[in-house]
Amino acid sequence: MALLAEYSSQELLQAHLQLWHQSLSFFKSVALAIAMDLRIADAVHRLGGAATLPQIVAEAGISPCRLRDLRRVMRVLTVSGIFTVQHPDQVAPPAAAGSRPDDVAVYKMTAASCLLVGRHDSSPAASQPSPSLSVQLLLVPCQDSPVSRGMHAWFRQEKEQPGLTPFALAYSGKTLWDRAEHEATVFPFDDGMASDTAFLMPIVLKECGEVFHGLTSLVDVAGGLGGAAATVAAAFPDMKCTVLDLPHVVAKAPSRTNVQYVAGDMFESIPPANAVFLKWILHDWGDDECVKILKNCKQAIPPRDAGGKVIIIDMVVGSGPSDIKHVETQVLYDLLIMNINGIERDEQEWKKIFLEAGFKDYKILKYVPFLVFDQLSSSILESSVSKTLFEE
Repeated sequence: MALLAEYSSQELLQAHLQLWHQSLSFFKSVALAIAMDLRIADAVHRLGGAATLPQIVAEAGISPCRLRDLRRVMRVLTVSGIFTVQHPDQVAPPAAAGSRPDDVAVYKMTAASCLLVGRHDSSPAASQPSPSLSVQLLLVPCQDSPVSRGMHAWFRQEKEQPGLTPFALAYSGKTLWDRAEHEATVFPFDDGMASDTAFLMPIVLKECGEVFHGLTSLVDVAGGLGGAAATVAAAFPDMKCTVLDLPHVVAKAPSRTNVQYVAGDMFESIPPANAVFLKWILHDWGDDECVKILKNCKQAIPPRDAGGKVIIIDMVVGSGPSDIKHVETQVLYDLLIMNINGIERDEQEWKKIFLEAGFKDYKILKYVPFLVFDQLSSSILESSVSKTLFEE
């Protein structure tokens, strides 16, 4: 686009980050509303003003099945200064299944969270209304949104229900994929993803194009309308580029001479190729689903010494610049993706699913604001930040 030609890749990525940060700021209010609904500040106050996540879950009466998601809400609240968190330098491995070392991290009250504590004692101050009431009033527009209602209902669930998501609770049982397929006019998901691809892929090829060198074939898994594959094919004319997606997506894909479309399901099988490409895919799914997808990727590509690789563009939470805008964008996007039971993973969470899928190692390749570029191979996992690539 001629309008953007005068800007460098870094300037464009920073501008992109600015718009995403502004758009996602709504989720600061969502996190605060969830904390007030669950009375997190009251729970920490009753626990002496400092508590671990399992202690908060027990004291607030939240189902243990929501511990991982509450950790993500608390991450937003600590980044935004409502609470503070102290991570011990050395901790013993937690005994509980599914827990993490950071479950022994201690969350502490701040002046802001103290204002959220209700008046429940018999002191003279208890007769005065809590400052939290004015905050609740300010949050009414947020709490009335479908996303916020779905998240509130999600944290009130007492046990896991397979297939249920905050998004489905918000939209009468419909999944994001249902709305993308049947309500494209008001929920233009495929067009939005195509727009993101059109912006990002030229920068990927300019800054990280070496990861595609030497490939003879590539499959873009869940590649939508084929924009990413077409961009790669244009840059590497001798490479055979294929898009795998669901039949209803492939049916409306544009005709392209340099891209082949295959209707299929990434959970069933992936067409064989030198490389598999996954852009903004794995963050949509839980760990079990990701491991299944990655195992299918591993089966689709040749061994590393024959050039096989998996290329992933996704986010690695905690990687990249430490400025507040960058950090907030990562954790706020994680709350957005939590609506469909997806997750923005930190490095240890990525490593876990890579190893479970049969990959052996990984290496971060390159940062791009709040994304990661990784490379995976069957004998080594290599990754990059802002895009993610992996080899077989």
